Amino acid sequence: ETSVSVSAYNAAIGLAKAPGSTGPWEKFCFGLDASGLQERLFVSEENVDGFLGTVLCPSFCSQSALESQPLIEVLDVTEDRIQIRLK
Repeated sequence: ETSVSVSAYNAAIGLAKAPGSTGPWEKFCFGLDASGLQERLFVSEENVDGFLGTVLCPSFCSQSALESQPLIEVLDVTEDRIQIRLK
C-alpha cells in the first residue's frame, strides 16, 4: 500500500510493488518533474558489486589487474549497515 508522510523538514513516500512483481527493487528515480529525474540505487549485492567494481578497477584496467582484484562478497544488508568480506 502506498503512503505519504509530510512534515516541516521531511517527506516520506512508502511504495508497494504491483501484485505479481517479485524480487528486490534495483533503483528508483525522483525529481520535481519527468524531465529532471535523479536516479538512486537500492543497496543490493548486485549494486554493491557493480559500484565497488567501478571504484576498485576503472574501465582502463588490464585483464591481469582485474584477476588480482579481491573477491567482494556481500554478507548482510540492513537499513543502517552493509557487511562485506574481501577475499
